[in-house]
Amino acid sequence: MAYDPDRHHRRSIRLRGYDYARGGAYFLTICAQDRACLFADMVAGDLCLNAAGRMIQSTWQGLPAFYPGVDIDEFVVMPNHVHGIVMVADSPMALSLPDLVHRFKTLTTKCYTDGVKGLGWAAFRGRLWQRNYHEHIIRNEDALHCIRQYIADNPSNWPVDRDNPQANASEPKDAWRA
Repeated sequence: MAYDPDRHHRRSIRLRGYDYARGGAYFLTICAQDRACLFADMVAGDLCLNAAGRMIQSTWQGLPAFYPGVDIDEFVVMPNHVHGIVMVADSPMALSLPDLVHRFKTLTTKCYTDGVKGLGWAAFRGRLWQRNYHEHIIRNEDALHCIRQYIADNPSNWPVDRDNPQANASEPKDAWRA
């Protein structure tokens, strides 16, 4: 099919006019391609990370050591997505948020591919991660608290999570919003 700009265009989900290279606190959601459950299982209501999920968690936790001006906060690896809070310093040395997400996806994809080839991890189709990601600019302490709670509660909400392919998703959209 030939490219038709009237039909084939990607709308940006970023806040128009916002400079993502400036410092701030951000809530991120990054989903596996096709929402494939590759990182964890729910067993008797408990989230059990597999080796891939532990690698993703370790990579997230290592971000501040490799990228000056980046700090991490609450984080969870779910079966087919991750939620995390990242703080980016307002400094010429800090990465922009899109650059940080790109590096996180690149690092984890490389490690996951190695796991597929050498450790028998489940293969993925095309890409490990969806092309984009969701972000929310955290503007105050109340919002930070609500988002932290949302992330902490996410595993217990998996049975009704709209990203759970086996659920009747009844979780309200953006339940973490104050």
